[in-house]
Order: sequence, then structure tokens, then C-alpha cells
Amino acid sequence: MFESHYRELLKFLAQKVASREDAADLAQESYVRVLTMARGGKAIADPRALLYRIARNLLVDRHRAVRVRDHDALDALAEADLPPAPQQDEPEQLCAATQAARAYVRTIESLSPRTREAFVMHLYDGLPQSEIARRMGISRSMVEKHIVRGLMACRACRSALHDGAGHPDGQDRE
Repeated sequence: MFESHYRELLKFLAQKVASREDAADLAQESYVRVLTMARGGKAIADPRALLYRIARNLLVDRHRAVRVRDHDALDALAEADLPPAPQQDEPEQLCAATQAARAYVRTIESLSPRTREAFVMHLYDGLPQSEIARRMGISRSMVEKHIVRGLMACRACRSALHDGAGHPDGQDRE
């Protein structure tokens, strides 16, 4: 099989790729895959057709790999042509997000224990109000009030952050 189809396959592949060496590599890989299948006990009805199918698949894989690598090196680009970093990765954005998260945590921690418990179960655990009421041994109406207090505190925190005040009580505790 190797001798009878090798030249024909090599000529076919040489027409599809830039160099004869690349065509020879693809032909060799095609034969290796066919022989591996044959040694694995797989019955091959038409070795030539399988050989060409594998070679075509290898060409497609090679084309995809070339397309992935076919781009300008970042080192070769001028500073002005470099793609901008995502804004959320900028140090200022990361710092602001960290400060905001800390402010929200402080706000939630400053809630009364029962309000904080109900609010956390609702917001972070995703529990329905009826389940929170059951767990806390209080009415559903009281759960709603606790959740509203937590939401109002977080809204005040958000307003303070957007106004530049830092913390809702006017102090920037770090």
C-alpha cells in the first residue's frame, strides 16, 4: 500500500501546501494513522480512500493551526497600535472594585444581627422569604422588613460610593 499510493498522495499534498517537506510530513502522518488503525484490528475496506480522507483532515487541521498563529506579534506593534487592556483589569478599576466590595461588606456587617441574618439568607443563600421565616422563627412580614432594611443600607452605600464619600457613614475606613 505504501509504495502504490505514496507518490500520488505526495503530489496531491504538495499542491496544497507551501513546501515539499511539509507535504512529505503530512503524507507520512497519514500513513502512520492508517497503519495504526490497521494494527489496531480495524478493518479497512478502501485503504486509498482512507489515506486521502486522513490527509484532507490533516490539511484542514494544519490550515486551522496556521490561521491561529497567523497574527502580528505584539512585540512588533507600535505602542499606539496595541490593543487596550480590558477596563476591568486596569489598576484603578481593580482598586475601586475592591474598595466598593469592602464598603458593602462593612455595610452588611453594620446591620443588626437579625437583619443581617435574614438579608444574607435571602441575598447570598437565595432562600425564599417563607424559608427564612421558618428558620428564624419569625413572620414572613418581619423577614420582608429585614430584607428591605438590608437593601436600603446597600443602596445608601452605593449612593455614597458614587458620590465619592467612601462609606455611608461618611468615614472611609481602610
